[in-house]
Amino acid sequence: MKLAVIGGTGLIGSRVVKDLDAAGHEAVPHGKSTGIDVISGQGVDEAVAGVDVVVNLTNSPTFDEASLAFFRTSMDNLLAAAQRGGVRHFVVLSIVGVDQVPELDYYRAKALQEEILTSGPIPYSIVRATQFMEFVDAVMSWTAEGETVRLPATPIQPIAAKDVAAAVAEVAAGEPLMGVRNVGGPEILPLDELGRITLSHRADGRTVVTDPTAGMFAAVRGDVLTDPNARLAPTRYTEWLN
Repeated sequence: MKLAVIGGTGLIGSRVVKDLDAAGHEAVPHGKSTGIDVISGQGVDEAVAGVDVVVNLTNSPTFDEASLAFFRTSMDNLLAAAQRGGVRHFVVLSIVGVDQVPELDYYRAKALQEEILTSGPIPYSIVRATQFMEFVDAVMSWTAEGETVRLPATPIQPIAAKDVAAAVAEVAAGEPLMGVRNVGGPEILPLDELGRITLSHRADGRTVVTDPTAGMFAAVRGDVLTDPNARLAPTRYTEWLN
């Protein structure tokens, strides 16, 4: 099949392209660096014309309320172009529990993206992944001050980007799910413990202090960001660190 991977030069997209090509498909990466602008619509028609599948891995440049407008406009432009181009399968990457945390603007924006897709004209698949291992450093940086990192004990099910990409590629190469597939890492850990494991592995002398009010994930209630019944990826966090 021929697939257009929008956002195909990023962390997940570049791996999706590689996996699809390795499976014998023709995956073409698109992004700002290739002249595609999903907000203005520049180059979008050309990118999706004549392809079997569109994989949308674009992401909002911010995590605040502006992300709602980003996903609304980008999805409207991509779906309209895909319909004109005869696309028969549209895939997006989302987040496990995305509809359970309305307090977070970005999660509401991703839920809106899903809603636009499911009510659109093209057969679809949604891959929801748990939190990426690659983002743990960024999460710690939000609440780091001096020798202390403050983190809530929010349950997290970390998954490696390479495993997310493999799941997206598998779904993109198959028939439309007309629904959601959840994928997650093989273990569930409190976020504060993830921080301690990370700092210990790197011989980083800072201390993690458990703080239920610290950072973005403080708004998460319970274990909604995890799914023990998801398709479990093989890579454990300590293996990834090594």
